[in-house]
Amino acid sequence: MLLGAIADDLTGATDLALMLSREGMRTIQTVGVPSPAFDPGNVDAVVVALKSRTNPASEAVAMALDAFAWLKAAGAQQFIFKYCSTFDSTAEGNIGPVSDALVKELGTDLTIVCPAFPANGRTIYKGHLFVGDQLLSESPMRNHPLTPMTDSSLVRLMAAQSTMKVGLIAHDVVARGADAIGQAFANARARGEQALIIDALSDQDLRVIGEAAANLPLITGGSGIAIGLPENFRRRGLLASSAGVVDFPSPPGRAVILAGSCSEATRAQIKAVIGGGQPALKLDPIDIAKGRIAVDQVVEWAIGQDQHTPLIYSSADPQEVRAAQEVLGRQKAGELVEDFLAKTATELRMKGVRRLIVAGGETSGAVVGALKPSALYIGPEIDPGVPWTLTMGDEQPMALALKSGNFGAPDFFIKAWELLK
Repeated sequence: MLLGAIADDLTGATDLALMLSREGMRTIQTVGVPSPAFDPGNVDAVVVALKSRTNPASEAVAMALDAFAWLKAAGAQQFIFKYCSTFDSTAEGNIGPVSDALVKELGTDLTIVCPAFPANGRTIYKGHLFVGDQLLSESPMRNHPLTPMTDSSLVRLMAAQSTMKVGLIAHDVVARGADAIGQAFANARARGEQALIIDALSDQDLRVIGEAAANLPLITGGSGIAIGLPENFRRRGLLASSAGVVDFPSPPGRAVILAGSCSEATRAQIKAVIGGGQPALKLDPIDIAKGRIAVDQVVEWAIGQDQHTPLIYSSADPQEVRAAQEVLGRQKAGELVEDFLAKTATELRMKGVRRLIVAGGETSGAVVGALKPSALYIGPEIDPGVPWTLTMGDEQPMALALKSGNFGAPDFFIKAWELLK
């Protein structure tokens, strides 16, 4: 194994695994930390998917260190800590505390912080994170129900969470190439800086950054940062040039969409499905809490839509979300829906459903945690950062498209099925 990656949620892990596969690394994604006996096979990279983004910081650190220990024992030569391209976190963590712990565990003195993903409109300039043409703090992420992002300065955000001294490598340095970035690393070390925010406006910037980071034991960022890393191993003769994406047939069986994300992108995708005449059932967390709707009712409704692909969703606009949170509490409202959709997914599998699209990082984590595949093969890309995956270790494999809430075009749900045909 060349690269070992730790991702703080499931869809982020899938996104990263896709990026590495597309760049020619044989990659699998595990669901949680594998057992000591798990054999990943002849792969170049393993991405360990955790569900730690909104856990208490101490729990997130412990989970990341467990994943690191397994990857190190399996022979990983370089490590990535992957988090969301919108830096989803709070002042208490978890990006800073986990980065601190991994830096200490590796005994290194420098890492980079680069959540940029230009293909999905996430760029960094002068240390400020942009979502499309908007500053992060002015984007829909300011209304995220669990990690509202109200500051766009990655320097301030990281400094608030981390014990490391935070610095910045601006775009004019990146534009001068890998050697200039390497010199900036040396200058930062001389100033005692350990966590460096680094600007990136394009995939080419990320490739240059990746080249400069060839000798860094730890890299932190979004999946985009992985673009330039495989080539470093290829230059050293450790990696073949063949692509690593698995081409898999669609498993026979029914198909269903489960959407728990309340992001603007997912709401637009839901609107497109409903506008196309597909059957849709909306879940209300207060109805779930009061027992006014049950999993078996929802499953019976879905299976009854035998001529269509049904959509089951809890996604709502920010006002509706806040209203539910005021009644149930912020954490409980989300957990109720995640648990309900996870139980729905397991019941649907028992009824013969073998193809699922799941929207939302937390929802995807809950669903896959309930389905319990040992790992996922990475398949064809639906939209930037979102592939189809195929479960490993199952007698009857399932095709899963695990979508971060913010990712995908409005027609994502519609065109995903076409790719499997």
